[in-house]
Amino acid sequence: MDLGISGRKALVFGGSRGMGRACALQLAREGVAVTIAARNPQTLEQAAAEISRETGIGVGWVSADLTLPEGRDAAIAACPHPDILINNADGPLPGDFRDWSRDDWIAALDAMMLGPIDMIRRVVDGMVERRFGRIVNIVSRSVKAPHAELGLSNGARSGLIGFVGGLARQTVRHNVTINNLLPGAFATDAQIRHIQGMVEQGDKTFEQLWDERARSNPAGRYGQPEELGALCAYVCSAHSGYITGQSLLIDGGGYPGTY
Repeated sequence: MDLGISGRKALVFGGSRGMGRACALQLAREGVAVTIAARNPQTLEQAAAEISRETGIGVGWVSADLTLPEGRDAAIAACPHPDILINNADGPLPGDFRDWSRDDWIAALDAMMLGPIDMIRRVVDGMVERRFGRIVNIVSRSVKAPHAELGLSNGARSGLIGFVGGLARQTVRHNVTINNLLPGAFATDAQIRHIQGMVEQGDKTFEQLWDERARSNPAGRYGQPEELGALCAYVCSAHSGYITGQSLLIDGGGYPGTY
């Protein structure tokens, strides 16, 4: 299927690794001019070169921290007037809410709610004027099936989804959609850090927890970043203009509810 977005411009946060990189790669395969943003210049430069080599599409990169105003400034300077925005930030390690300070909560909000909302603010009016825009927030299944140890993520990401629910219904008539992807357990560096955090709080080894988490999923495995990248590309496509304000699970059937 031709997704109808060749020649569009995309800004992808967290685009040097994991699911963000998978989104950037799939968009580039569709002919999108991609700029990836993250904090580490070395991984960014390497990822941009590898995606460019694989797809034949020039991929830009910018060292930019989504949590900081100057980072968001740098991202917009590197990719002015994007047609597609992917908000994506790592969640904090698991923990006990009794141990979290106000600073911990503010850091979580900056990464997973306030930073993404500010990026939406910066790009959405231009998208409306051009009559095309696709904003995708990579969130987490935990907003539907919360785990106590992920309280920082549960709270901040739920705030982002609540905000999006209202705005997405104002912009869709202008062919600007805003949606959320809710990944479950994926084989990424973030998942490794999550399991390592659980090891520190329990009495099982990393290998035991890693294997148990995979086996407990109805699919019997972890998701692969490429699977989320493909879904993201479709949600960003010219064919998805009637999908907005949605939180789309991609978790191998792990969420047990009907709705």
